[in-house]
Amino acid sequence: MSIEFTVLIMFVSLVVLLLTGLPLVFVLGGLAMVLSYFLWGPNSMLLVALQAWRVMTTYSFVAIPLYIFMAVILQRSGIIEDLFTVMRMWFGPLHGGLAIGTVVICTLMAAMTGIVGAAVATMGILALPAMLNRKYDKRIAVGCICAGGTLGILIPPSVITVVYAVTSGVSIGRMFMGGVGPGLLLSSLFITYIAVRCWLRPDLGPAPSKQERKEYSFKVKLLALRAVILPIMLIIGVLGSIYVGIASPTEAAGVGCVGAIISAAIYRRLTLVNIKESVYSTAKTTAMILWITIGARCFISIFSAVGGDELVMNLVSGLAVNRWIILILIQLMLIFLGLFLDEIGIILLCVPIFLPIIKALNFDPVWFGILFLVNAQMDYITPPFGYTLFYLRGVAPQGVTMGDIYRSIIPFVLLQALGLALCMIFPKIVLWLPSMMK
Repeated sequence: MSIEFTVLIMFVSLVVLLLTGLPLVFVLGGLAMVLSYFLWGPNSMLLVALQAWRVMTTYSFVAIPLYIFMAVILQRSGIIEDLFTVMRMWFGPLHGGLAIGTVVICTLMAAMTGIVGAAVATMGILALPAMLNRKYDKRIAVGCICAGGTLGILIPPSVITVVYAVTSGVSIGRMFMGGVGPGLLLSSLFITYIAVRCWLRPDLGPAPSKQERKEYSFKVKLLALRAVILPIMLIIGVLGSIYVGIASPTEAAGVGCVGAIISAAIYRRLTLVNIKESVYSTAKTTAMILWITIGARCFISIFSAVGGDELVMNLVSGLAVNRWIILILIQLMLIFLGLFLDEIGIILLCVPIFLPIIKALNFDPVWFGILFLVNAQMDYITPPFGYTLFYLRGVAPQGVTMGDIYRSIIPFVLLQALGLALCMIFPKIVLWLPSMMK
């Protein structure tokens, strides 16, 4: 068979099987085994064992269970509840203050945990009822949680960033630092949008009455800031150790786990039940990521072996268009794929294909990696299958429908698209901090 026909069969089969609803790992792994058998015979089944061995012996993957464990322990420690109390005291008196405070908490949670589901579920339980009781506009209340929760993909320490860095061969530390600027940019865009909307339309985010505002004195607010000390120390311990070169990202993950355990002990939540459930949750999530990785690597290995990567490179190099047009087309393809695939599957399938093209076009691979993650962040709140939308639906109070959630994220999707465009136009937003690393 010709290279073109083989590649066509591979991707048509991939799309058809994904549309049947089969889990991604079975689609990728099953296709890889069937294709390799028919192309090279029974001995090619060794491919699966070799790829599994390579994944399991990749040192950088050790960071994944460590960061997941840190996130789960922190979620159970009680820190988030205290943070919400602090933000309600300080931002509550403003029009839209609870929504602004929610985005701030989501930003801090992203820097502590890097797990999207944790932020969305926790804020859906804590912040959403509080905003609805205060008569906030439903779209502002729901949208700020969906959008703010996705910051965990971008702001380090992010498990998705680790998966991308290991797949692409780019430095995890540089990817971590590259995500800080865009993450803060998107957080600022969300906060600015909420503040401006609620200033123009105070009924969208009503401020409390004067009597309610007198409930917390300035002294009480200052004392409440003690709840911020542990999260800030944890963030500095993890990201600071990477930035100054004291620890590798994997070693910093160990620092984060120790910090999370200490935090849980201080809050008296370090129980045997919590540790047991955290270990179980970590093992389950890690196994899912590793199995998808093995399946994707088998699929991509066959794609490369039949000459698919060379075919794509020749097609791109033959296009008589500006390199920025190609970059924009890649971003549009990623947005389209995000409607049907999860971000880990997109990374494992697309990075081995797109990254050589990006290097051939003389774009910085760290910069492209962060653009990739900003795009993946957008996929999390893009209907019909954005994970964040369903995370929130699972914990939302009665009266919040799926239609409300879909309508609420429209302005935030546009803001994320604006953030992606700004990062493309001004690469320093991404590259300034990595360039300052030791």
